[in-house]
Amino acid sequence: MRKLFSYRDARLLVTGQTLSAFGDFALWIVMAVWMKQLTGNAWQAGLVFFALATGSLLGPLGGMLADRVKRRELMVVTDFVMAAVVLLLLFVHDKSDAWLIYVVAFLYGVGGAVFYPARMAVLRLMLPEELLADANGILSSTQQGIRIFGPFVGVSLYVAVGGGAVAIIDALTFLGSAAFLWNMQLRETKPQPEEQHFVEELMAGFRHVWRTLPLRQLVAGVAVALLVVGFSETLIFFVVQQIGEDPTFFGKVIAPLQGAGAIVGGLTAGPLVRRVGDLKATGIGLGVFGLCCLILTLSSFWVVLLAFPVAGIGLGWLIVGYGTALQTRAPLAIQGRVASAADVAATIAQVTSIATGAALSVVVDYRILFVVMAAVLGASGVYLATRREPAVAAATAPVEAPATMEA
Repeated sequence: MRKLFSYRDARLLVTGQTLSAFGDFALWIVMAVWMKQLTGNAWQAGLVFFALATGSLLGPLGGMLADRVKRRELMVVTDFVMAAVVLLLLFVHDKSDAWLIYVVAFLYGVGGAVFYPARMAVLRLMLPEELLADANGILSSTQQGIRIFGPFVGVSLYVAVGGGAVAIIDALTFLGSAAFLWNMQLRETKPQPEEQHFVEELMAGFRHVWRTLPLRQLVAGVAVALLVVGFSETLIFFVVQQIGEDPTFFGKVIAPLQGAGAIVGGLTAGPLVRRVGDLKATGIGLGVFGLCCLILTLSSFWVVLLAFPVAGIGLGWLIVGYGTALQTRAPLAIQGRVASAADVAATIAQVTSIATGAALSVVVDYRILFVVMAAVLGASGVYLATRREPAVAAATAPVEAPATMEA
């Protein structure tokens, strides 16, 4: 970690992204809780996350944009736009205005579809390849670790003064992130336009994923797992109800506990990826997450408190293994499109599972659905953990030199 933070731009990026993550986690939880209290329906609260994921389906366009312009500047503009978007929540006053929560969630997903591939490419530009897993790990650790207090602060503010106050705070964190990005000294040239048809250029990321065996295995394994992971967005409210707590318990207790586990997962993910490889690390993370789903069928207060930190560890390993594979196994020139192609595959699976989980939760006992989740996650984890790991091709080396180390 010391070597990573010897890069000035890395320090600025991590600080800005940590600040932005605080606003994200606070508002995402609040939007779901807000919808639950406006409508009285757990499935409608779960559909907030469905709207968020649906916006991410524009990822191919976001990835292509990230490969056409200067990535840091694109990230700054996206932060400014999102600061304005979240302020739409100031117009939500009663049940008749609840649709605005879905609009903001959808646009949040669109913003992420632009910002995420640009950030992946910025990391490739900024750092040598051997530090990418550590960078992904610290970003995962700090951002997911915000769950320890971000959701609690968000829900507490929501209870005290309403969701509008949380929206204003989130807007300020976007502006803070933009300021840190603007002060980076990253040397970046505008990518050269490609002499390809629009559709061919758009599909370059999908083609690379399909032709690169480890990426094809990775995306397939994770997509299958995500076909059930989205069930949890609705099922968690049933768990909270079963242990006798109100919906705000999710933001005040459960999400912070998962964040605590995610800190451990993020900090240990870099060494894990170097030891076993990116695919195996991703598979292990899926398996740990699946085990926690099985544990949640017990519906015990103390079991719930134990399961979520462990789930956070698995989530950290999954995120870092997945992200590092996408960065190191794709040329920088198409980094954004490769990241967005993988993200779209994952998002389609996640959107499907969120909608399916919300529907099934009405007619199927939530514990049965958790067992299904555990089985699918376990199978996907074993598949990825048993893949042979070929060496990364030299062709994936960055085409632009990383930034120099700065004190």
